[in-house]
Amino acid sequence: MSFKILTLNNISVFGLKRLPRDNYEIASEIGHPDAILLRSQNMHDMEIPDSVRAIGRAGAGVNNIPVEAMSKRGIPVLNAPGANANAVKELVIAGMLMGARNLCQAWSYVQGLDGDDTALHKAVEAGKKQFRGIELPGRTLGVVGLGAIGVEVANAALSMGMEVIGYDPKITVHRAWQLSSGVEQADSLDQLCRQAEFLTLHVPLVDQTRNLIDADRLGQMREGVVLLNFARNGIIDEDALNEMLNSGRVRMYVTDFPSNKLKSHERVTALPHLGASTGEAEDNCAAMVAQNIRDFLENGNIRHSVNFPTAILPRTKGYRLAIANANVPNMLGQISTCLADSSLNIVDMLNKSRGEVAYTLVDVDTAISESTLANLSAIDGVLNVRAM
Repeated sequence: MSFKILTLNNISVFGLKRLPRDNYEIASEIGHPDAILLRSQNMHDMEIPDSVRAIGRAGAGVNNIPVEAMSKRGIPVLNAPGANANAVKELVIAGMLMGARNLCQAWSYVQGLDGDDTALHKAVEAGKKQFRGIELPGRTLGVVGLGAIGVEVANAALSMGMEVIGYDPKITVHRAWQLSSGVEQADSLDQLCRQAEFLTLHVPLVDQTRNLIDADRLGQMREGVVLLNFARNGIIDEDALNEMLNSGRVRMYVTDFPSNKLKSHERVTALPHLGASTGEAEDNCAAMVAQNIRDFLENGNIRHSVNFPTAILPRTKGYRLAIANANVPNMLGQISTCLADSSLNIVDMLNKSRGEVAYTLVDVDTAISESTLANLSAIDGVLNVRAM
């Protein structure tokens, strides 16, 4: 069994090694790909071939992928949550230090000084008082979103002597186990905003989080709060933030997502989306998504999908069906009847659903014919069918 993988960006060789070349043809230009691997390439205006069975994003965010359209086609979109968590955590800690000690503004001040060393030293001593900072121990950090990155940031800040409060009404059991017991729980986002001296955001950009930090919540924050956004552009109302920066209520805004409105503001440190830009993070993300793409193509298993349920069924026999369908009543009954009509005995089965999409893995004890695949595909609501 061989597969074709289309890459839309440079993908780490370390990750691509998870796809053995005996079975995988990988290229940036390739016809009839079985899967697409990418990082930041915008796919929204791209014509995605009918041959594509899965899309893998070597990173966490998937705003550059038409996820809803892929769901309607029965195509899982896989990402690599947590693979870049350490890289982003380190940058957030650096951002807190930059915001607390005015490091970028101080550096810019020194770069603008003229004269000989005597004049330079005199200007440094005279000017340093305007960059007087604060220290982190004892300060309160609010963490919005306790996924892989948020948990690491919270734990690291706690180890630095900060008081840490977290807010995430949808925290998973897995992440809760990873979170230090010293992290306090906020009952609401408004409560967290009122208490935090530093506030860091780690939520995806969806309809529910657009302008999550608006004028009202900014107005509730403590005077001199340092705001950090290493999540996504659009989570903060920039017009409201600009007013709070001008008034001094927000001491500093450190972001990985520059905008023309704020990038030149004296209280803003804007970075060029450096969050996952380390060799280690790129390797980790590529390795995770490549391995999961391989498991999906070869075994039908789904891990770390943003639009499909997690579905992992150990192989029991050599013949497997993977069926994506609309999450509507009697789909399993119709699938089972179709298999029975084809004299196929079900050895093992797994059915999972997520929202409007359902996914079924079926192991049978004899080979699956093309006519059976055609009959399954003809069931109303079936999005696609694969045999492997």
